[in-house]
Amino acid sequence: MTPSPIVIVTGGSRGIGRCIVERLQHDGFGVLFTHSSSDAEARELETALANGGPVVRALRADVADTGSAKRVFDAAEALGEVIGLVNNAGITGRLGPITQLDDAQLDQVLAVNLAGPIRLCREAARRWSGRDNAGRARIINISSVAARTGSPNEYVAYAATKAGLETLSIGLARELAPAGILVSAVSPGTVDTGIHARAGEPGRAQRVAARIPLGRPGQPEEIANAVAWLMSPEATYVTGTVINVAGGL
Repeated sequence: MTPSPIVIVTGGSRGIGRCIVERLQHDGFGVLFTHSSSDAEARELETALANGGPVVRALRADVADTGSAKRVFDAAEALGEVIGLVNNAGITGRLGPITQLDDAQLDQVLAVNLAGPIRLCREAARRWSGRDNAGRARIINISSVAARTGSPNEYVAYAATKAGLETLSIGLARELAPAGILVSAVSPGTVDTGIHARAGEPGRAQRVAARIPLGRPGQPEEIANAVAWLMSPEATYVTGTVINVAGGL
C-alpha cells in the first residue's frame, strides 16, 4: 500500500484547525498538526482519529519560536512525504482600540500570525524546491476577512497581519510556481469558534451576524471544505489567489 502523503497543519487542536485536520484525514492525507499549549485537546484529537485511516500526530510547537519551522518539518517528514502546509495558527489579541494595544501583545500577534508563517513557508520552499513536485505541493495560508475590513476598534494589528499573509501568498505563488509549488490563501469571515472568547467576547460571532449578508456566522467545517478543495487534484491550476469564505462580506 502506498503511504499517505503528509500535510502540516498549524494550530490544529481546535476550531478551524481541528476541522481541517479531520477533513484532510478523511480525504486520505496523513497530518502532523501543531498546538502551542492545548495538550489535552491534542491528545483527544489524536485518539479520535486513530481509526485505521492515515496517521495523525500532534506536536507541541509554538510557531512564534524561531526554531520551530525546522522542528515541525522534521517531525512531519518522519511520518512520510510532506506535500502540504496549512498555516492556520493565529491569535487576535484582546479586543479593543489600538490605544490599548501594548508592545508585548503586538509582538506576539506579529510573531504568530506573520513571522511564523513566513518561516514555515521558507522551510517548505527550501525542502521542496529541489524535488519533482508536479503540482502536488501546496501551501495554504488561512487569512481573515479582517484583511479587507481592517477591524477598527477591535483588532487592527491582527487585521494588518492577515493582509500581510495574503500578500505573502500572492508573492510566493509567483516565486515558487516554477518549482511546482502552489500557494493560495483562504479568507474566512466571522466563524463561530472559541477564538472570540479568547479575545474577550464569547458572543461576538452572533453579535456581528446581522451585518453578514447570509445572516449567520460561518462554521469551521465550511472553512475546512475550501482548504480540502485547494489540496485536491481539482485545484491544480489554482495559485496566487485568495478564496473568500465569508458569507458575502
